[in-house]
Amino acid sequence: MLPQEIIRRKRDGQTLDAADITAFVNAMSSGAITDGQIAAFAMAVYFNGMKRDEAVALTLAMRDSGDILDWSDLPGPAVDKHSTGGVGDNVSLMLAPIAAACGAYVPMISGRGLGHTGGTLDKMDSIPGYRSQPDNSLFRKVVREVGCAIIGQTANLAPADKRFYSIRDVTATVESIPLITASILSKKLSAGLNALVLDVKSGNGAFMARNRDAVALAESIVAVAQGAGLTTSALLTDMNEPLALAAGNAVEVKNAVDFLTGDRRDARLEAVTMALAAEMLVSAKIASNHKVAQEKARDALHSGRAAEIFGRMVAGLGGPTDFVSRPGRHLPTAPVIHEVKAPRVGHVASVDTRAIGVAIVTLGGGRIRPQDPIDHAVGVTGLQPIGARMEQGEPIAFVHARSHDDAAAAAQVIEAAYGFSERKPRTVNPVFRRIGA
Repeated sequence: MLPQEIIRRKRDGQTLDAADITAFVNAMSSGAITDGQIAAFAMAVYFNGMKRDEAVALTLAMRDSGDILDWSDLPGPAVDKHSTGGVGDNVSLMLAPIAAACGAYVPMISGRGLGHTGGTLDKMDSIPGYRSQPDNSLFRKVVREVGCAIIGQTANLAPADKRFYSIRDVTATVESIPLITASILSKKLSAGLNALVLDVKSGNGAFMARNRDAVALAESIVAVAQGAGLTTSALLTDMNEPLALAAGNAVEVKNAVDFLTGDRRDARLEAVTMALAAEMLVSAKIASNHKVAQEKARDALHSGRAAEIFGRMVAGLGGPTDFVSRPGRHLPTAPVIHEVKAPRVGHVASVDTRAIGVAIVTLGGGRIRPQDPIDHAVGVTGLQPIGARMEQGEPIAFVHARSHDDAAAAAQVIEAAYGFSERKPRTVNPVFRRIGA
């Protein structure tokens, strides 16, 4: 196998056969090809795409590059959810324990931040002691005993994708439908799931900003997953503003704990979380229809069972045993909090969500290079939603930063990201379409 020949054929728009794709993926795992060759292959796919059979072959090759888990010994269905990424998207932290409280088992293998979007794994790493990359034995133990575990890819789960993912992040090749499809599904197929639900984002803070591109991505993932034998459906959700009113790592974890305990539940965040919970329960055959599933999910949340399960999961993976009751004691905090003031009177009419995500990366809450460390303490809180009525000088957000200069620079970006109007804009339902069987 000559990697440059495979790159050349894809560069020229040719269809690759499964054997060549498998050989290239195997070389990713073994280190037989360079980061530059992988980046060139990713760019060739970005511009020329892949047919469905190529995407299936890439997905299965990355899945087969490591271990494949088997959950057939569990007394209930193994089901998971994946988001295509957004800003202030901490849904997984609430969704996994809600589903587990309803009888599902959720072995959630999550990723790190990609581009301007936050990563679930980076959020969980904000919790001191939390083992986000446990060995398979501990992973299985926590899933069985607690009902859910949110972890990252271990060295033995889809290792080819792990390398590919980090290179795509820094080579402007994230927004490729076949590469996103293969990356998501290689991890999910290696997790041995019975069902998968996707949260595909659309809007100015999503990788697929245009609705038609988000639909194409959802259709691609559902088709490839079902072709590989995995029951899969997708919800399309709006990312034209941050989903939670906090964006970052530790600040989103605190927001999630507040949601689970009932201290605060952001309206759009709750709508998306409960819709995905219902979809998971129906897909797992725990509920007969979405109305029944919504009722089960709300009972699990409002009764406190979901919060209890989240706390047990954190403790089971090495985190503090009192984390849910005292998150502020354990989460890192930034030394500087800078108020971003509304420049005029009016209703929030628009938010440049991507700009807010980029500002968080610049603060240190994301990566510019794969090896960069994450500053879990930095971020933004108090983000005002579209429709909020503001007086001039009122805070539209609070920047959490390491220095006053960093805070001021981020505040300038965030202020510019907000648009205002005299009229209150129409409220948009954040869940707007379902794709799947």
